[in-house]
Amino acid sequence: MNILIALVPALGWGLMPLVASKTGGKPANQIFGTGLGATIVGVLVLLVARPSLDIRTFLFALFCGAFWTIGQIGQFVSFRSIGVAKTMPISTGLQLVGNSLVGVMIFGDWPGASARIIGFVALLIVVLGVVLTSVNDQNDDTDRVALQNLVFLVVTTVGYWFYSAFPQIVPHADGQALFFPQMLGILLGAMIYALASGQVQIFAEKESWLGAVAGLFFGVAALAYIFSARENGVAPAFIYTQLSVVLATLGGVLFLKEKKTRREMVFTLLGLGLIVAGSVMTSFA
Repeated sequence: MNILIALVPALGWGLMPLVASKTGGKPANQIFGTGLGATIVGVLVLLVARPSLDIRTFLFALFCGAFWTIGQIGQFVSFRSIGVAKTMPISTGLQLVGNSLVGVMIFGDWPGASARIIGFVALLIVVLGVVLTSVNDQNDDTDRVALQNLVFLVVTTVGYWFYSAFPQIVPHADGQALFFPQMLGILLGAMIYALASGQVQIFAEKESWLGAVAGLFFGVAALAYIFSARENGVAPAFIYTQLSVVLATLGGVLFLKEKKTRREMVFTLLGLGLIVAGSVMTSFA
């Protein structure tokens, strides 16, 4: 049973990019739909669990959820430019490297020389994996687009880093108590993005509301991760979630029909293997 719980986040987070891409619309539609679906899950948790949370932590969790929106917008924009199959390994690698470095520099993770050696070797393996998944047989213009997207992903992934660091900032807060304000923060962040970018029309477009399905996948996965970490431990729970990048990447090729040459596919599979292996190694650092 615990293994099944651990697989739910991997399935949810792996399928979410595929569902969001299939429902269509612009990034503004997709992020609003994601926020809407995630908030629905958050409301259900609030009604069933009735967790208690002080106003200060509630507002901070809300703020962190809005920061997550920045990272997800970066993914959605990249999906349209270079596809899910190319975006997901890069984004996953950037998240893992950034989260690990933040943990080491700010929260004192990987104490001791041996832990840091294992950790940094693992990050090098992840980076190598990302490089392999980015191998491109197309022309120079495609390479230039890919480089621009890499820079864009690096900048927007800061939102993911802040969101991921939040549990370490308030380590004693209950995960279920933080869940609703974080999901609500995603919706508010999406609405702020739509208003700030002059895309208020997305609130009335059907793609936005269809995008709530992707948000349901994300919300259920995020909730399941809380229970998985509780039942299986943080490290094993994290390891299982890394299967999501494999599912999303292969789904982009097989389900969304994103084109890769035979050579690109070989390097992609090798790169995914290294990303997952490096991710697993970081949990032992």
